[in-house]
Amino acid sequence: MTTRARDDRRIVLISTGGTIASRWQGSGYAADAAGGDVLASAALPDGLSVEVVDLFNVNSSNMTTRHQLALLRTVHETLADPGVDGIVITHGTDTLEETAFLLDLHHADPRPVVLTGAQLPFGTGDGDGPSNLSDALQVAATVRDLGVLVVFDGMVHGARGTLKTQTLAVDAFSDPSAPPLGKVGFSRVDIRRTPARPAALPLPAAAYAADYAAGDLPRVDVITHHSDADPVLFEAALAAGAQGIVLVATGAGNATPDFVAAVTRAVASGVLVAVTTRVPAGPLAALYTGGGAVDLAAAGGRLTGTLRAAQARIALLSAALATPDRAERAELVGPLLNGPESVGEASVAAPEADVVLEADTRPRADAA
Repeated sequence: MTTRARDDRRIVLISTGGTIASRWQGSGYAADAAGGDVLASAALPDGLSVEVVDLFNVNSSNMTTRHQLALLRTVHETLADPGVDGIVITHGTDTLEETAFLLDLHHADPRPVVLTGAQLPFGTGDGDGPSNLSDALQVAATVRDLGVLVVFDGMVHGARGTLKTQTLAVDAFSDPSAPPLGKVGFSRVDIRRTPARPAALPLPAAAYAADYAAGDLPRVDVITHHSDADPVLFEAALAAGAQGIVLVATGAGNATPDFVAAVTRAVASGVLVAVTTRVPAGPLAALYTGGGAVDLAAAGGRLTGTLRAAQARIALLSAALATPDRAERAELVGPLLNGPESVGEASVAAPEADVVLEADTRPRADAA
């Protein structure tokens, strides 16, 4: 489906499902609306030509690495056309932060890739999907050199660090450790800072292999520390063949001496280990011994700065997909976890002077 307007800026809408495409199924909601139907529900900004690609239609709690790699390949193939000005992806909110970060780590193009979705189902009278999609289209037609973005509830977020922080409220996404990049509304996009991003990874070979079975892809697990925790599940992940493990520690990155020993063994065998925290906001810091971040870092665990578990897992997965060589993975993973300039904590660009990008994006009366 293509929806055209005069003086077109050409945007490709890739539909992947989620609440924005979900309808009542008798006992609950599930994604089943086509991308064209989702687009028809939104006010189309003037001056856009929107082409719809229905890639798949899933609740994002069912998102897999295979889905994400198919989307990554589709994004790269779409941007191979120089006539495309930007991409918008509709996606379920449950795992949107993971997909956005995977795409961002492999995105070198100045043209934007914008993810959005909804908290209220398709067709709801007061639903947030149509306005989120209209905003995402406006941003995709306007900005450049910001990487992969999340546009939700009038705010523009960089992929790195942005998490789903509300289960049901419409202001679903934020970076608990940094302000948004900007906002969108009233026919303008206000960008107040630019994200610091590492050099983009090349598209992994696995993205071209549509017949990859789940067992052929690197396994990366997430293990949480808590009161009374021991490394039994950590060791089980290793026994299951994990090539990366994210340890979700307490406080600023602390666990126990038993976990330190387990991390030491894992790193010695070539497994990537990242250490993040259960705490919603703030950087990790090597302050404590006795199994704390000082010892975990000395054992080879990589402190993730302000990056939290789901995106830390994507960083390890991306390093593992990039090369089979475990030493090369260890070299790659630092900037993926912490950004291009920092070692121990995530890098956030300093605020710049306000950049106001205006476009003729008044909703068209005949958009539907």
